[in-house]
Amino acid sequence: MEQRGVRTPSQPYLPTPILCPQSADQSPTLAPTLFPASPPDQLRFSQLLDLVLWLLGRRRRLRVVGESMVPLLRPGEEVLINPRSYGHTPPQPGDLVVAEHPGRPGLELIKWVVYGQGDNYFIAGINLAASTDSRSFGLVHRKKLLGKVVCRFP
Repeated sequence: MEQRGVRTPSQPYLPTPILCPQSADQSPTLAPTLFPASPPDQLRFSQLLDLVLWLLGRRRRLRVVGESMVPLLRPGEEVLINPRSYGHTPPQPGDLVVAEHPGRPGLELIKWVVYGQGDNYFIAGINLAASTDSRSFGLVHRKKLLGKVVCRFP
C-alpha cells in the first residue's frame, strides 16, 4: 500500500494530491501527484571556505524556525545560503532554497524546489503536515528566491 507524503527507499516521494493556486488572477491547478524530484535527504556541514565566504559577506546565515524541513533541518539549526546562486542559472528540482513568502513580505522560508515552470517554481517543505508552501500560496516567482542553501552552519 502506498503512503502519501512519505518517502521510502523503494518508492518515489508521493505528496497528497491537492489544488495549487497559480496566482491571484488564475484558476487553481492540480499539483503533481508524483513530484519529479525527491526532497534532499542530506545537507553537508560547512567547511573553511564556506566560513571565509560568510565572513566576506558572500554567504548569509539563517536560523531554521518551524518544522517544515524536519528531518533534514530542525528548529534552531543554522544554514548558510548563497544569495548569488540564481543570478545566471535557474534553480533545479531538488535544490534547497530560501524564498520570500509571496503574501507576507519579509518572511523568509526554507523549502525545496519541486519543479519549475518558466520563471515560477513550486516549492515545498519536506514535512508536508507542518509546511506552508506552494500548495497554499501557489507558484513562487524566481525573483522571490533569495538564495540557495549550501550547507549547515557552523
